[in-house]
Formats: sequence, C-alpha cells, structure tokens
Amino acid sequence: MVKPKQLRIRKYTCKPYIKEALEHLKPPESMTVSEWAEKYRILDSKTSAEPGPWNNDRTPYLKGIMDEFTNYETEEIIFVKPTQVGGTEALLNMLGYVISQDPSPTEVVYPTETLAESISGQRLQPMIENTEPLKKKYDPSSPKLELNFSDMFVKIVGSNSPVGVASFAMKYLFIDEIDKFPGASKKEADPVSLAEERTKTFRGRKIFKTSTPTIRTGHIWRAKESADAEKHFLIPCPHCGEFIELKFSQLRWPGKDRDMIDAYGAENIRESLEKLAAEDDGEGLSDADRAEFAFYICQECGCAITDQQKQQAVKRGHWETVAQRTQFVKKVCFWINTLYSPFVRFAEIAAKFMETKNDPEKFQNFVNSWLAEAWEDTKLRTSADLVMDRQTELQAFTVPEWAKLLTGGVDIQESSLYWTIRAWGDYITSQNIAHGQAYSFADIEQVMNLEYKTPSGAPRVVNLCLIDSGYNADACYDFCANNSDWALPVKGSSNPMQTHFKLSTVNKDTSKAYGMNLIIVDGGKYKDMIAGRMRRKNGRGSWMVYQGCDQEYAEQVTAEHKVNVKSGNKVRQEWVQKTSHADNHYLDAEVYAMAAADTLGVRMLHLQEQQQPPPVQKPPPAPTPEENWIRQNEGWLE
Repeated sequence: MVKPKQLRIRKYTCKPYIKEALEHLKPPESMTVSEWAEKYRILDSKTSAEPGPWNNDRTPYLKGIMDEFTNYETEEIIFVKPTQVGGTEALLNMLGYVISQDPSPTEVVYPTETLAESISGQRLQPMIENTEPLKKKYDPSSPKLELNFSDMFVKIVGSNSPVGVASFAMKYLFIDEIDKFPGASKKEADPVSLAEERTKTFRGRKIFKTSTPTIRTGHIWRAKESADAEKHFLIPCPHCGEFIELKFSQLRWPGKDRDMIDAYGAENIRESLEKLAAEDDGEGLSDADRAEFAFYICQECGCAITDQQKQQAVKRGHWETVAQRTQFVKKVCFWINTLYSPFVRFAEIAAKFMETKNDPEKFQNFVNSWLAEAWEDTKLRTSADLVMDRQTELQAFTVPEWAKLLTGGVDIQESSLYWTIRAWGDYITSQNIAHGQAYSFADIEQVMNLEYKTPSGAPRVVNLCLIDSGYNADACYDFCANNSDWALPVKGSSNPMQTHFKLSTVNKDTSKAYGMNLIIVDGGKYKDMIAGRMRRKNGRGSWMVYQGCDQEYAEQVTAEHKVNVKSGNKVRQEWVQKTSHADNHYLDAEVYAMAAADTLGVRMLHLQEQQQPPPVQKPPPAPTPEENWIRQNEGWLE
C-alpha cells in the first residue's frame, strides 16, 4: 500500500510592520453597539455600582437605543431620560464602538469645560484602559480634552467654549446633559447649533443627544417634539400578558388610596397591605413607611406588579413607536422614566414624591429627574379652555354697563400689529370687548378712535392705549407723538421691578416724541395678575372676554406659563412660552392694556364714589324788602 505524500507547507515569517499593516486592512467586525458592548466593555469598579463585563440584560431598554446607532437611515438619536437609568453608559458604549469599529473624527460635548475634564479623567479614560480593542489604539500621553488613537482622535469640549465646539468637522457628535447648556449669546448661535453645523460634510453622520429634561422650551424637549418618530418602552404585564407603558399615575401605596386593597385585588401583596392598614390609625405611619409598600397597578387588568415582577418583565420589553411625524425617519427620540430602572424601587419613587410634592423647587426636580417630564406645574396655570369659560353674554364691540375705562394695547411684529381693547370697572374687573390683527398704524388709529357703546346706548372711547416700542421704536415714537391725546409708547423691563410700571421719558432727541412719557412695565407682574384673575369666576374682580371669543386669541393669551428657572445656584420663577414656537402676541397686548389701566388709576376706581363729598345744598336766596312787604300784606289787592 502506497502512502500518500504529505503536503509540506513552507512557513514564512511576517515582519512586524507588515503584520501591523494587515491588521489595519482587516475589516471591522459585523456587530451592533449592544453586541460590541457585551463582548468588550468592562465596567470600572470606581465608577460603576456593578463592575465587571457589560450585560445587556441588566438594562434591556438601552439595547434598542444603542442599536439605533447602527441604523444607516438614522442621523439623530434623542434620549429623554431620568437619572439612574444608564444613559451616560449608553453614550460611552456608542463612543467605544466608533473608536473600535469606525474610526472617524468625533466630538463629545458636555455643559462646561470643567465637567468635560472631570468626565474625561473619571469615566472616558478608565473605559478605554479597561477595554482591550480601545486600549491597543490609545495614546496614554493624550491630553484630557483630546484623546488620541492610532487612527482617529476624540475631542472633548464644554459648551461654554464656543470656539472649542465649532473648531473642526466631525462625523460623530455626542451631546450629554444638553438641557444644562447655556443659551445663545448675542454674537453667536447656541452651542448645540454650532456643533451640529460641523457634521454636515460627512455622509452617514450620527448625532446623539441625551439629557434629563427641564422645561418645555429646553433643548431636549424641543428635540423630542421635533423628532420624526418617538418611541416608548413597553413591558408585558406578568398577569395578563398585555404590553403596557409604566406610568407614575399607576403607582399605588397605602394613604394614596385608602380603599386600594379592595379596589385593585392585589392578591400577591394583600396580606402585607391588610396588616399595614390594621396598624394605621391615620397618624401612626410615616410617609416612608407607606412608601415601602408601593406597587404598580396594571392599567389593563388591574393586578398588582411588584419590583421583582417588573424586573423580569423589563427583560421581555420592547420599544414601540407612539408617534411618527414624517414618512422618512431620520430623527428618532426615545423616552423613558425611572419606573423602568433596575436600580430604583417603587418605594423610593413613592417616598421621593411624598417628600417633594409640597415644595415647588424640589417637586420640579422630581418631575424632571425621576419622571423625565418637562416641568410646567404652576399655581398660575392657564389654558385656552379657561379663557373660553370666561365668556360673558355681551357680543364683541359692546361695552359693559359697569365699565368706567377703556384701554388698549398693541404688540408690534414684523408683518403685523396685534391689538386689544379692554373695559375696566371697580375692583379691577375687566372684559375684552375687541381684539384683532392690523397691518398698519392707520388701522390702529382707526380702531382706537371708534366710539363703542353699552347695551343702553351710552358711548365710550378708548382712554389710553400703550403701544410696544420694542420692535420698531422710531415708528412707534412717531405714531404716539402724532396721537398723544390717547397713545403712549411702552417698553418691557429687562429685569424684575419693585413696581408694576414706572414712568420714563423718550430721550431720543431726533424723535418727534422726545420728552414724551414712556411707560416701562414689568411684564411678569401683569401676567401674574392676568392668570390669577382669569381663574376667578365671572363677576367682581374677574378677567373676562366677550361672547364668541375666537380660539386663536385664547391660545395666544395662554401661550406662556410660569416655571422655576435655574441661573447658577439661584432659582427664580419666570414666564416662558409653553412650546418653543407658540405665538403670544395677544398676551403681550393684554399686558399693555392692563398697564394702561394701571396708569389711569384702575385700582382706585371703586373709591371714587365713596370719596366724593355729598352735594352742597345751597340755602335759598334771602328775600328782598319788597318780597317781605308783599308776604306780610298778601291781601292788599283784595
């Protein structure tokens, strides 16, 4: 038997530089971000509560967000999140994936340069050192704010450095805690726009934005509202199997609903609740004790879900599109709240709610950081429906019989002028009798000089109209100078004032109105008055509108709400627009109309009649001597 000849293979040694070159030519692995993280990412013991290899099952909701990064159709990913759900770790996984799989110019933007340096040293560099594919490429001598790798670099900047944000073109842009960024300056656009501009030259670019929301006009909430598609995370109920979205309104605990045991049939925790209810005499249990028994009620079947059951259900959850605004989706928003977090129990959420509910500043933090919702709660909340409820029986252009003053307000915009006329009576009782949109000052002159009548036919005219001088001051001044018998210019104060308004003068010596009174108003104070009186039922002291008031006016006059705004370490309440592009022109006009009434003494109207002295009774004239003689001799003609 002939043995087959053995194949002899000659081995050639590969020089190191050739091997290194071949290594660079090797195509990247075909995997998603979540797969890459599970294969390579190691969590550091100094920065993670659960150090060790990354496990997608621990935070299953992050998997869909991370894998959206490898969807070639998606250009922008928005993650609206609470604290303690792993949002920053998802960002780091995406960044690691870019460095490992698709080396390209990349920038990471944080609110401040100080924070950028801290996160680079405490989070980014430890991640790189603990992740083998990244460590092989990394240059340890890199500066903190520019991490250099063998085939790319990562620029880390603070949003308070416009030059750094807009310094170079990039394919990948990561923006963390975007709602803590400063606003736009007068000289440059806001830092978010500056950074986004730098990604335009790259095909396949990706922008990832994440933040805990603040108010509706904040960066992240505006991004959420403008996204092409919005997704929420749904989990299967352990009892009925229906997929549900976890909502705070479905969280229950003793004291929140006294009859919760019977109403919700919470069999799996009935014994504990009954025991607690028996011990509770209404005074003996603290809020913390009650919170410990918190559980979730399925909105589909009414059964109770515990923390342990939630954890298992979250693993079988999925992201579902709840809103799609365009056919071609390029911007995708993911929204989630703390109820899904594996690191937070229902009891902690209930306890935090009870701890903060009576303190507006703390409660705003709960709404933002725990519920991941935009803050809009205010004692002066207004709505278009509330305005429509303030309609009286009088039609437009009809003055109430009780009216003692008519005032007007005009808000000037680039293409038109919004005007309003309001009647005023005792105790600052008021009613809008007319409003509209004009296209010239001539139209304003005409409408403010019309004669308006009461139901009985008594004529009334506008006593004073304040006209906005903020947009086109020269035109406003000239118009007011020509109509000084009924019109004055008005300007909003840039800072809160001690009083609602103050008198100033027009100091532009080239203007016809030079030396004329200029009214400076604190718009916030008047908006407080309008919102507060709008909530009163029609009658004495109420803020009312005519019968048949249009919806557009109602929407505009309630386009703002008062919220807590942080400035450094201070928190103050400010009136801001409910949505970023809401028209509020009629609200400004109403502010000016109320300020006009204030300058005319509307607060003292009810005292005028009380202060008037009774009419002097003139004594009859003394009779003349002739009249006395006639009276004494009345029968002399007989």
